[in-house]
Order: sequence, then C-alpha cells, then structure tokens
Amino acid sequence: MRPGAFIMIIIVLCFIVSWIIFEYFLPQFVKDGGPVVIGLMVLTMLDITFIIERSLTLKKARGKRSQVEFLKDAMGAIRNNDVTRAVNLCNSQQGTMANVLRAGLERFQTIADENLTSDRQVQEIKRAFEEANALETPLLERNLIALQTIATIATLVGLLGTTIGMIRAFAAMANEGAPDAIQLALGISEALINTAGGLAAAIMGIVAYNYFVNKVDMFTYAVDEVAQEVLAILTGRA
Repeated sequence: MRPGAFIMIIIVLCFIVSWIIFEYFLPQFVKDGGPVVIGLMVLTMLDITFIIERSLTLKKARGKRSQVEFLKDAMGAIRNNDVTRAVNLCNSQQGTMANVLRAGLERFQTIADENLTSDRQVQEIKRAFEEANALETPLLERNLIALQTIATIATLVGLLGTTIGMIRAFAAMANEGAPDAIQLALGISEALINTAGGLAAAIMGIVAYNYFVNKVDMFTYAVDEVAQEVLAILTGRA
C-alpha cells in the first residue's frame, strides 16, 4: 500500500472514531468546545497512530535479537575471515544494521577474486554500504514529518477554536442590557477547551518527533560506525 493511501485511510478512520466519541462518550463540558474538538481529537489520534507505527518500525529495524550480541558474533566472524558465516548471521538477524552489513559483505565476496587495488576495493565496499544505507534510512524517517506537521496544525486548530469561542463570548457581552451569562460562559468554555486540546496534541507531536529523530540519528550513526569498522577489517586497514 502506498504511504499516501495509508495516511488517508488512517485519517478517515480517526475522523469516524472521533465523531462517535464526540457524540456519545464525551462529557458535556468538553462537547461545549464545538465541532473543532472533533478536529483536535483526529489530530491526537493521528499522533498516537504514528507514535505506535514508528515504535514498531524502530523495533523491527533493530533486528530479531540484541544488536550487541549480533555485532559481537558478526564482527568475530569477520575478523576470523569467515565472511560467509557473517552473511548468514545478517540473514538471520534482519533489520537495518544487518541489511547494511550484508550488502557490504556480499560486495566484498563478489570482488574478492578480482584483481582490484586496495583503494578500489575500499571504494566498492563503501559504495555498497552507502547504497544499502540510502535504502534503509527513508524507512526509519517515514512519517516523522507527519508528526511535526500535526504539531503545527494542532496549534493552529486550537487557536481557531479559541478565536471562535471568544467571538461567541464577545457577542454575548454585546447584547443590550445585561450580558447573556450562559452564552458568555459557553464562549469562554469553548475557547479554553480548544486551547487546551490544541496544546495537548501539539506537545505530544513535538515530543514524539524529537524523540524519534534522536533515535533515528543515533541508529544511523551506529550503522555508519560499524560499517567503517567492517570496511577497515575487510581491506586490512584495521
């Protein structure tokens, strides 16, 4: 399924669930926030959905077992010149780290019997690492922009609800004679509820975005470090 189609399906499902919750399960004081509350609920559910999706993706990217144990076994095999065993370990481990290492190791096996200079071997293996890394990185970064966008939109939607609520409040105060206390209270309530909802969704999105960006950066840095070490061992420069 294309990422765009996936996101559209998620948005529609979140809207349906949000409308049902708004109509049948929310307390009245929250419903007083008006229809904008539905939009804020949709954004909050999207936040939660992408947080779960990113968590599962990063867990899958780590592979089937501990990366420390995997790297210990794989690096031991590489140092013992048992590249075939290292490739088999990568196939069993799976995940981003294993996929990148396997690409470099397989390229090394391919060029091992060719009469290439040391520098040419380094270039070939390094290119294999870079190509594999270029394929894996977008999978790690997918939907991170969505989290950042949701945080921005949630703030603006909350501000919209606040503005609408204040319009209602000032309209109640503009009545001739005594202000309409009920409408005034409803307007202020609508403004504050939407403000709180927008801030909550925005905070969740910003925190999640920064957390996952940091995780991805640390992950890609670790992959680069391991790739450089493996390259040095394979080419006899370690």
